[in-house]
Amino acid sequence: MYKLARSKPLAAALGGYKLAIPRSSATQQKRFLSIHEYLSAKLLNSYGVGVPKGEVARSATEAERIAKDIGGDDMVIKAQVLAGGRGKGTFDNGLKGGVRVIYSPTEAKMFADQMIGHKLITKQTGARGRVCNAVYICERKFARREFYLAILMDRQSQAPVIIASSQGGMDIETVAKESPDAIITTNININEGVTDDMARNIATELGFSEQCIEDAKDTIQKLYKVFMDKDATQIEINPLSETSDHQVLAMDAKLSFDDNADFRQKEVFSWRDQTQEDADEVKAAESGLNFIKLDGDIGCLVNGAGLAMATMDIIKLNGGSPANFLDVGGGATPQAIKEAFDLITSDPKVSAIFVNIFGGIVRCDAIAQGLVNVVESMNIKTPIVARLQGTNMEKAAKLINESGMKIFSIEDLQSAAEKSVQFSKLVKQGK
Repeated sequence: MYKLARSKPLAAALGGYKLAIPRSSATQQKRFLSIHEYLSAKLLNSYGVGVPKGEVARSATEAERIAKDIGGDDMVIKAQVLAGGRGKGTFDNGLKGGVRVIYSPTEAKMFADQMIGHKLITKQTGARGRVCNAVYICERKFARREFYLAILMDRQSQAPVIIASSQGGMDIETVAKESPDAIITTNININEGVTDDMARNIATELGFSEQCIEDAKDTIQKLYKVFMDKDATQIEINPLSETSDHQVLAMDAKLSFDDNADFRQKEVFSWRDQTQEDADEVKAAESGLNFIKLDGDIGCLVNGAGLAMATMDIIKLNGGSPANFLDVGGGATPQAIKEAFDLITSDPKVSAIFVNIFGGIVRCDAIAQGLVNVVESMNIKTPIVARLQGTNMEKAAKLINESGMKIFSIEDLQSAAEKSVQFSKLVKQGK
């Protein structure tokens, strides 16, 4: 069945511990907020979690100045792009690696100049890449031991869970696949939180040295406090390190927050970087639409996330490929339909459109009239298959059939999907 590519690989790797997403990673938007690493470090530091000393730079000159302020000849420069796999990524100018060790302010300036303003392409960004608008310069700390620790929401227990591993510094997906016994899972009672004994046991089982057990215990508890205070959906520290001088530091952090909590997390949500998000998805969110761009050629306009997923499934089963996930919500008003068509038709790959609406809250005939008006006003030539089920569906079919527009009313779901795929293939063949 069709699955949105946005669901986090971490969730699948950890045997069902999935992030609380309607969105991504499954049918996002409302989705979770991800923030840049330098902001994550700043937030963790404010809670007393140890992080390497560092600062963000938005120009090469600023990067040079920060490197001088940090001092020493061992630093790291990290491209601030909201995507995994930065270290193995490649910039559009040919520079390899979005995370690099640097040994002087001169190198900080040189690499910042090659990173800032350029797109970094990683396994998670796809070929389009994401633009790097800033770099994070931080001191390089040498790890004596590296661990993995994440706090997530477990959908099954409807409570937080701590996932930890002694094999930090590498993909947790790889650890889960090759060494599942190396992963420690700790369920948290929401009323009790992370107790001293629980945190101490995790630190001991991971393998922190004796002199670091208490610091590691405190760090785990502080991370949980951030998770709860800030309505996080994920706090992932990889690696959580014990350094050569026995400090416990969060060397890298990925934090995500529940969009439904934006009204009470004003500061956190002021950190949203929309340059890292798809422009059409941002536009859709502003219009109250749930939209995710995909790689296919059949545009989908549906009301209800479940029906939208089923619509994409049946398109795939008939040999087609959805161009998007688009849920216009329960209302499916004429204005929402217009905005939805704006998004769908802006994709030059779209060769057919499948409208699949259940008229419960609004009548099918009202939807049909809105659909006809929008197609006429926008002069849409792309063939449209409309399946409207529910109140006044017969009137809706009559309105569509008498409209003279290139809209085809089909009641049966299988037949409608099949016809959408046929139209798409014919259009691509130029017939």
